[in-house]
Amino acid sequence: MNSEPHITVATGGGRRGEPESRGPRGIQSVEVGGQLLKALVRSGTALPLRDLARAAGMAPAKAHPYLVSFGKIGLIEQDPVSGHYGLGPLALQLGLIGLQQVDPVRLTVAELPALARAMGCTVSAAVWGSVGPVIVHVEHGPTPVHVAMRHGTPASLRHTGTGKIFAAFAPAAAVAEALAREGEASALQDAAFAAELNAIRSERLSRVRDELLPGISAMAVPVFDGFGRLALAIAAIAPSALLDLRPGSAQAITLQTCAERLSQRLGAVGAA
Repeated sequence: MNSEPHITVATGGGRRGEPESRGPRGIQSVEVGGQLLKALVRSGTALPLRDLARAAGMAPAKAHPYLVSFGKIGLIEQDPVSGHYGLGPLALQLGLIGLQQVDPVRLTVAELPALARAMGCTVSAAVWGSVGPVIVHVEHGPTPVHVAMRHGTPASLRHTGTGKIFAAFAPAAAVAEALAREGEASALQDAAFAAELNAIRSERLSRVRDELLPGISAMAVPVFDGFGRLALAIAAIAPSALLDLRPGSAQAITLQTCAERLSQRLGAVGAA
């Protein structure tokens, strides 16, 4: 009798559970059981067996043996009172170690060359520095932009796409201090600026047209870490005629998709 585990080829291109013709071989039962773990991550809370199985696309009777095995190694634990299933201590340890090993800037810098080509313009990444947003990498696009933008350049919270992302998502106290240093202490009391920040939080997209320099526009998006905190901002900058700032434009979607992909890799729940 054949005692080997059932093997399927997993490339990510076919429907779940179907063998593929190319790519590395994987153990199908592990992939199927992994749907339960993914369902728990998506839910963000412990679930009863019936709801968890439904979220993973399987029958409760099929899901239960997987949960028993996951429980034995600590990936899953069952609440003794409610009977609901949640992530176990091993899952939490793996998550914390993964977050410690991931460098947001390194991941982002690796994405920027392809992003610049796809956007057709210059792109940059910025983090929160000692006094506010600071650009840490610039990837030049096919169209030159005559703007002094290089590693270490600060970004205005009030007047740049990058800065407005931080104004919208960074801790309020830090933002207030940085605005004061820029001579914009009253900005947070400005109704128009407050409304703009609310729109940025809703759309996860900031847009600047001809604000600092005539004929130059920019858009920026946030990248979040596994704790839901703003990790960095990615921006695109180009001559105004070459940058479509409309929400839902091809360029906006390209930029947002890149940020969502990076947020997902950093462990942000609900990204991409």
